[in-house]
Amino acid sequence: MFHSEIIGSGMYVPPGIITNHDLSKMMETSHDWIVQRSGIEERRWVTPDMVTTDLALHACEEAIKNAGIDKQEIDCLLFATISPDHDFPGSGCFLQPKLGLTGIPAIDVRQQCSGFVYAMSMADAFIKSGQYKTILIVGAEVHSKGLDKTTRGRDTAVLFGDGAGAIVMRRKEVKDPAKDSFIYSTHLFAEGQGAKDLWLEAPGMALGAERMNHEMIDAGKHYAYMNGKRVFTNAIRRMCECTLLALETNKLKLEDIDLFLFHQANMRINQMVAQELKIPEDKVFNTIQKYGNTTAATIPIGMAEAVKAGKLKKGSLVASAAFGSGFTWASSIFRW
Repeated sequence: MFHSEIIGSGMYVPPGIITNHDLSKMMETSHDWIVQRSGIEERRWVTPDMVTTDLALHACEEAIKNAGIDKQEIDCLLFATISPDHDFPGSGCFLQPKLGLTGIPAIDVRQQCSGFVYAMSMADAFIKSGQYKTILIVGAEVHSKGLDKTTRGRDTAVLFGDGAGAIVMRRKEVKDPAKDSFIYSTHLFAEGQGAKDLWLEAPGMALGAERMNHEMIDAGKHYAYMNGKRVFTNAIRRMCECTLLALETNKLKLEDIDLFLFHQANMRINQMVAQELKIPEDKVFNTIQKYGNTTAATIPIGMAEAVKAGKLKKGSLVASAAFGSGFTWASSIFRW
């Protein structure tokens, strides 16, 4: 049976740094309040002319370069995002010509913060089946254009940033499972009963005769709503559960893992997960303090940053987990 491995990673964030002090000029908040609540110190926001596929393009180009392949070897593109350039067609179709690719399938994955791990799982299944050999996966988001940057929207506006991360996955014949780089397993879950605890209500086909009207805009329904307490408690529980399941599936112990790459929604969530699982602080790699929550992009950004920081090395055994809107959650274990 075929296996898959990650052969290259890349990332891109826009140059515009927005600090907590910058936000305090837009809404009633403070640097200390944001750091205490989330661990975030700054984030990146795009300029008005930039779109999600622009960020994705840069991340993909870096991943392809680091993979050491010709881009024409790519035979499938998976794009995880909840901030598409347009409602339709999918962002993968807008990214494909920017990359200079044609003919290959371009698939959008709309699983929010869990989207990248979902996409990894899909790529792994495609490769194991023999359908595709080399798959490009990107997670990219532009949140800044859709945030309520007033005191009304403070609870969500301070959390989100813009950015993109990408990897190349390729078919691999595993000869030594204890040493070879490959995806060990992925685990995907959802619980739709929590959908309205973190969602964007409008525009939507479920809103009557109009997808959007002035009343909805005045009510702020075109901005994200989050039940922070419910999201926080569910994220900790589910990320712990799916991480332990991944370990159990592969007959591994927590101490066998060299690095934990968790979704970067909130530093406090990741600290609680590490505390619950008794993971040493130096084994958890965080980027949220610099980039905020970039939803589908946080895990691949973390991969690329960890490589550059020397924390993710050839042979490292990695556990990853995410939780997000839907509710959805997912985990994976792989050797780099």
